[in-house]
Parts: sequence; structure tokens; C-alpha cells
Amino acid sequence: MSELLLMTKDPYFSAAQEDRSAPRTRVAIPATMRISGGRGFQTVIHDLSLSGFCGAAVNRLQLGTVCWLTLPGIEALQSEVIWWDNSLAGCAFDKLLSPIIHDNILSRWQTNASFRPVC
Repeated sequence: MSELLLMTKDPYFSAAQEDRSAPRTRVAIPATMRISGGRGFQTVIHDLSLSGFCGAAVNRLQLGTVCWLTLPGIEALQSEVIWWDNSLAGCAFDKLLSPIIHDNILSRWQTNASFRPVC
């Protein structure tokens, strides 16, 4: 999907890349993640932004893999694996998360103030 977005200059891709430098909010949300064509597994989401999330994934996830994230009380959100490192996966949502939904999730699950990752 990312290569396609690069080739088509999709406005979502540009916005998502800009959001990579924006603060992501630290959370600890129990969730279910399902790789397309596979079975769901339990995970914990560690940070969240309008464009994606970082969550636990013990098994290596291949870059570009389509997956579905189900958060408590929210319908499944399609995303793509962007990176995997040491049992953590970074995924970009297929469609930007609505700011209203984002704020609702944060009001229920936020553990600390916003942070900027070191990398």
C-alpha cells in the first residue's frame, strides 16, 4: 500500500508522514489485532495518533501487511504494518482516525502526557 500511495501522491500519505513528527500519546489499551487472512491475537497499544499506533506483536510482522485493530467499544480499524522491532509493531491507519474518536479514546485510556519518540 505505501508504494502505491507514494506513486499516486495520495494526500493521506502526506498527512500521515507529517503526523510522524507530531506528538503521539502514550496509552495502555488492551486490544485485538488481526492480520489479514489470519486469526486475531491479544495486544496492548502503547501509543496512538490520528494516523497510526504502536502495539505489542510478539511474532514478526512483515512490512506492508494489512491488519485490523479492534479497540474496546470501537469498530475494527484497517491499518498497514510500517515497521516491526523487538516485539513492537508500528502501523498506519488506512484512513486517518477521526479527531473526535481519537479524543474519546484518549479520555478513556491516556496514561501520561504526550511524548515524542526518540527515533
